[in-house]
Amino acid sequence: MTNHIALFEPLIPANTGNISRTCAGTNTNLHLIEPLGFSTDDKHLKRAGLDYWDKVGIFYHENLEAFLEVVGDSPLYLISKFAEKVYTDVDYSDTSKDHYFLFGKETTGLPETFMKKNPEKCLRIPMNDEHIRSLNLSNTANILIYEALRQQHFAGLDRVHTYQNDKLK
Repeated sequence: MTNHIALFEPLIPANTGNISRTCAGTNTNLHLIEPLGFSTDDKHLKRAGLDYWDKVGIFYHENLEAFLEVVGDSPLYLISKFAEKVYTDVDYSDTSKDHYFLFGKETTGLPETFMKKNPEKCLRIPMNDEHIRSLNLSNTANILIYEALRQQHFAGLDRVHTYQNDKLK
């Protein structure tokens, strides 16, 4: 079982870089659906992902249809502020399956026609919509992936680690 974060036509290199760092730390694959709003050689992308870029399974997809072919019958979750189902109401604990979390473009989200065809897959993070338009993309990806990992008992992750210069010892 693997968790996957997929970004539909991401525009902001720092968001993608931050998400790649989260992917490296959580053994999560990252899928980038083209066109991208930046080059993967972008210095802001590299700075945000630091030296973890090579520790991430990164997959590029020509378009949404090509990505969906890879997903196949695996669980796919569309993350959107327009969804009616809350992300914590979903059971991600089945570790016999890959789980795919698809996030939209920072400015326009996921394509409206695609979302209308798949309303049962749409998930929302509760927020005060009167104060903000949306949450930051990289923060949202973190919230979703850690909820899935929590339900999966943080499989494959260190719950405790001993460091040479441990500040608590």
